[in-house]
This record gives sequence, C-alpha cells and structure tokens, in this order.
Amino acid sequence: MSSVIRTPDADVLDVTGLGGYVRWLAARGRPFASYDELWRWSVEDIEGFWASIWEHFGVQGTFTDVLGSPAMPGAQWFPGAELNYAEHMLGRPEDADRVAVLAYSQTRERLDLTFGELAEQVGRARAGLQRLGVGRGDRVVGFVPNIPEALVTFLACASLGAIWASCAPEFGARSVVDRFAQIEPTVLLTVGGYTYGAKEIDKTVEVAAIRAGLPSLRHVVAVPYGPHEVPDAVAWAQLLAQPGPVAFDRVPFDHPLYVLFSSGTTGLPKAIVHGHGGILLEHLKTHAFQLDTRPGDRVLWFTTTAWTMWNILISGLLLRAAVVLVDGNPLHPDLMAQWRIAADAGVALLGTSPAYLMACRKAGIEPAREVDLSALRMLGITGSPLPDDGFDWAAEQLGTEVLVNSMSGGTDVCSGFVAGNPWLPVYRGELAGPCLGVDVTAFDPAGNEVVDEVGELVIRQPMPSMPVGFWNDPGDERYRSSYFDAYPGVWRHGDWVTMSPHRSFVISGRSDATLNRGGVRLGTAEFYAVVEELPEVSDSLVVHLEDAEGGPGRLLLFVALVGDATLDDALRNRIRGALRSELSPRHVPDAIAAVPAVPRTMTGKKLEKPIKQILQGRPVAEVISADAVTDFAAVTAFLEPGR
Repeated sequence: MSSVIRTPDADVLDVTGLGGYVRWLAARGRPFASYDELWRWSVEDIEGFWASIWEHFGVQGTFTDVLGSPAMPGAQWFPGAELNYAEHMLGRPEDADRVAVLAYSQTRERLDLTFGELAEQVGRARAGLQRLGVGRGDRVVGFVPNIPEALVTFLACASLGAIWASCAPEFGARSVVDRFAQIEPTVLLTVGGYTYGAKEIDKTVEVAAIRAGLPSLRHVVAVPYGPHEVPDAVAWAQLLAQPGPVAFDRVPFDHPLYVLFSSGTTGLPKAIVHGHGGILLEHLKTHAFQLDTRPGDRVLWFTTTAWTMWNILISGLLLRAAVVLVDGNPLHPDLMAQWRIAADAGVALLGTSPAYLMACRKAGIEPAREVDLSALRMLGITGSPLPDDGFDWAAEQLGTEVLVNSMSGGTDVCSGFVAGNPWLPVYRGELAGPCLGVDVTAFDPAGNEVVDEVGELVIRQPMPSMPVGFWNDPGDERYRSSYFDAYPGVWRHGDWVTMSPHRSFVISGRSDATLNRGGVRLGTAEFYAVVEELPEVSDSLVVHLEDAEGGPGRLLLFVALVGDATLDDALRNRIRGALRSELSPRHVPDAIAAVPAVPRTMTGKKLEKPIKQILQGRPVAEVISADAVTDFAAVTAFLEPGR
C-alpha cells in the first residue's frame, strides 16, 4: 500500500463538522479516540448510529424504532416516522439573507439566490404545480441543465410528496424516453436549448420527440434559456406567477423522493427509487463528515442533472452552505475554466474527475499560481480512481492544506462507500477509509473477508439510502439480481477492491471488466494508470477477449493520442515496456490500435463491457443505445475491419 501524503490537522476535532459530532457523542457518554473506533461503533450499533444522526442534526419529525427489519434487501428504516427532505433544505428565517445558490452559465449571466429568495421561488413553484394538478406520488421530470430552475422545481415537488427525475439536455430523445417513460410523468420541465462553450445547441426537435414519447404528460413547463423556444408550453414565469406558502407535506421515511437512472448502455436503464428519509440522513452525514461542508461554505461539483453527484451537490443546502451550479462546457475556453470558477466563487469544496486533474497535469497547468484558491479546503474526486501521480500533482499544486478526497460510491445509494475525511490521513493512490455507517469490506468468491488482496466490494449491513426499490420491478427481481446474486443477504457492488490492514481501499475497476491473464487478475484502472501516464496518450480503453478453449485469449488496447502524436512501432514498444515492467508480463497487449476517442457514458465511464461485446460479435444495436453515450461516432472506430 502507498505512503501518507497528508496527516490530519491538529485542530481537526475543534473546527470540522466531524469533530463537532465526536464532541457531541462524548458529551453523551460515547467518547472515541480515533476514526477507526468511531467507524466500528457505527457499524456494530447501526441503530444507535443512525438514531444519533437524526438527533445530532435535529431532523424535523419523530420516530420510535430505527430498524424494523435489518434484512437485505428490504430493510425497514424508521417505520412509522414521517418527515420531508425539502423542509430541511430551505433554512430557517435567520438564514433568509444567506447566499444559497451561485449559478454560472454559458447561456446567460450569472444568477445568485439567497435562502429567502430560493424559498419564495419554491413556494411559488409548489403553488404552480398544484394548479397543474400535481400531488403526492405524481411524477415530475426535468430535461434541464444544472440551473436554479431545476433545483426550485425539484424542491417544490419534494415539498408536495411528488417524485422528481431528471436528464441533462445533452441526452438524445430516445435515451430520455427510455428513462422517463418507465415512471409515467405528468409534468415535464424543459429548456429549448443551451450554449455549450461557443456553440449554440437547439433541442426543440428532441423536446418534441420526448413529448410524443410520453403519453402520460399533461403539461409541459418551458424555462427560458437561450433563443430556442418550446411551443405550446406553460411559461416558467406563469408557473411562478402566484405566491404560495413555503409548506411541506410530511411523508413516510421511505416515500419516494426521486428516481435516478443507471447508464443504460446495454439495455433499459434501471429506475432506482430513493426515499426522503434515507437521502436526508445520508446526505447530512456525507456533507458534514466526509466532505466537511460547513455553514457559509461554497461547494461546487461539476455535474449535470443526470448524475447522482447533482443530487449530492445540492444537498449542501442541508448544512446551510451555498451550492455553485455550473452549466456548459467545463473545458471552455481552456483547461483553467473550472479553476477560475472555483476562485471566483470562493469555493471550499471543489469536486471534479481524475481525467480532468490528469489532463491539467499533462498540460502543465499550475492553478494555484494563476488564480486565488485560498478558500479551498477539499478537492473531491470521483467517477474513477485517481492515479498515484494525480495525488502527487494535487499536493504539489494546492499544498497539503487542501485535503484530496478520492471517493467511491454509486447512483445505487446516491452516496459513498469509501472516502476520505478530515480525521484520516491521505494515502497516495488510495481511498482513505470506510464511510461512517457503511459496513464495507472485500470478499473472495467464497464470501470470506480478504485483506491486501483483490476482492469484491461488498456491504454487509443495510444503509438507509439503499434503494427503496426499482420502479416497476415486481417482486424486486431486478433489484435482487443486481446486488444480491453472489452473496445472499450481502450487497455486491460490482467493483474490484483491495483493502489494507488499516482499512484504506484501492479500487481496481469493475469486476465484470477484470483482466485475468493466466490467473493473474488486474483491474482496468491499474492498466489505465500506466498507459495514460505516457505523454502521447490522452485516453485509453482495454478489453480482454477470453478464449473459450481455456487459452490466454487476446488483450486489446485502444489509445486516443494527444495532438499530432502517432502510434508507430516506437510508441507501441514503449507502451508494452511500461506495462511489462509496471504491471506484469502477462498483461502486455496482443494488439494496440489508435482510435479518435474513447466512448463513454453520459456520466463519464468508459464503455469497457459494451466494446468487449461488440468485439465478440454482438450487434451494436443490442449492446449500446446511441443516446446513452457522449460520442456515438467514437464507437464506429471499433467496427473497422481488423479490429
């Protein structure tokens, strides 16, 4: 395992949200001397832990029992309790003048809202939705960018007990209909287009197709955003025309709050239902303890409304932080764009991707020298593992005062399993430890815990934010097969992970994309860390085509190159030499080919499994939905003769 590159600050228990919780517990007779002690209690007494989260944060509502049944799947959390997530998002009267939203857009001017202004808009939107007939259990969907109108409509829905779902306008019509049609929405919130960098995007044709594909729709609400207008729609101003009370209908703990969708690259996306109570408790814990979000902070995570990080980002309001919403091309006009926004907004938490950090590193960018990042305390990393060199670069550029927090979780729980926090060291190339209340470990195929060797990432006890279920999934059959098919009663997430003796973690990649050559198993993340370190390589994708006769099969590497670089024999030999020396001789590719780009899902994940299936002869139409990937044209490179 790797070395420590940052140790906790001496005053960590005095100034952080996690420290405040530790002091709160100590005052109630539960002192803890280390994060490990605290984590062990949180999973050994899960009822006591989650009751303490409710009480520590002053959740509005009452409960008698914490866990009606601990069985997975189907754990029953806080039976009989009623609450409302939105009630906790909009602040108290004394918060009215505090900044709640800073919205940056390439389509229009910056827009800021205070908690008071946000609450007023939510009250108006709530009244407007009621005029459109929306009530408890109805579904409202958004084909919208990361803009305040999306947040306002979502909170208005939540206040009524209605159910929200959203897709980013980058999605194609078929992909949107594949998602929204499953839940039969009655209202669609949409824009007619947007600006992406210097390019104006017209989405009116897609909006028309979405409307035609959703027969359950009764109303369409159009947000004015750029020059493209949506015909025959309720105007946003009309929806908000009449003031309404900022009221909240309390609902059962597991009442659906929103539906998130899986990537849908290989079939109909899973419609994952999350409940009010589970998300409220999980996001209070995540922001306060893992992300160290504090009142008055400004938090920014580059995301679209189609990714679970949007849902996590906006929950910063629970801690009375201001959320920074960004819409547009995050690389426009150049790689410094994200750092400039972070500096301008004065963010304490900046969340981004390993790919972005490694691109900055490769380009020689020095962000802290070019802009003022003095407010930054934490750099959040998710989407894929951050290579060792990424940790080094972040420490060199930002200083060890900034905590580099690499984390892993999923849409499935709308939160994290393993992550850093201010009370843990930062380990080079590793995720610092398990999140509180998450009984995470690594299993071998027989279901035994393994240390210092690759295993399946599993969760042994329930979490409140595990899905209420999948939409329209009779008997929970698809839900069970997605997570509980390998180890009965234990959640298998589908990632290869190595757990150290001190419970830090290294994610090796998806367990269904493992490279097993001659009994030596490696995750694809390890492979990419070596290949993408080469200056000529901007991106890469590797697949292993197994031999049905038991032979070694073929290991194929595809590389996207930087600028004018060419894939000649010299570069191929350097790639092979690096993989031979840094991974294993068995993982030297049988073939290396150049491609224009590596195809990814809308949330940035490489299409490893679908490309493998295409190379094994399956038709593209059976494997990939064109509207579910960022650049479907990139897939065609894998269809060329000889691939």
